[in-house]
Amino acid sequence: MIRINLLPHREEKRKAQRQQFFALSGLIAVLAILIVVMVHGVIAGYIGQQERKNDFLKKEIAALDKEIDEIKRLKEQTNALLSRKGVIESLQGSRAETVQLYNELARQVPSGIYLKSVKQAGNKIGVIGVAQSNARVSTLMRNLEASPLLERPDLVEIKAVTVGNRRYAEFNLNVIITRAAAETDKKPAPGARPPQQDKKA
Repeated sequence: MIRINLLPHREEKRKAQRQQFFALSGLIAVLAILIVVMVHGVIAGYIGQQERKNDFLKKEIAALDKEIDEIKRLKEQTNALLSRKGVIESLQGSRAETVQLYNELARQVPSGIYLKSVKQAGNKIGVIGVAQSNARVSTLMRNLEASPLLERPDLVEIKAVTVGNRRYAEFNLNVIITRAAAETDKKPAPGARPPQQDKKA
């Protein structure tokens, strides 16, 4: 009977299988490393691209912030200039009004009355003075009521004072400038409709 020893052949087969396994494992490991490196590279590329976009957006935002600050500064300068312009126009308008006011007061103040103070707040004029008698104050108020520039004189206070052993009547009154009131009345009231013109047939 012939006996065949198969142990060396089986050992070689197992050795060959082990070598194939190790080679396959190494190939899989290399492929895994390559995949990891490639994925990492792609992710790094996306991250770098996003960082560049972020840097660009930050620069643009900074530039826009500077432009916004410049616009705000220009608006503030414009508002300041408009405010100065309004003050200048108001002063120019009130300059002629002040001359007219003093001329009118000089015409309407009767003899025996001396003005100590004249103050204006809007269209209201405050007058302080002394008179030789209460009757002269009454005459002054009638003159102011009949004036084309002034109206509605309102006596705030009148009291007796002594100056140099002589008795006088010190008075304080308010009066309205009719021209300023007329200009105010010309402005349309809020919600008022403009006058309609008659249509031609």
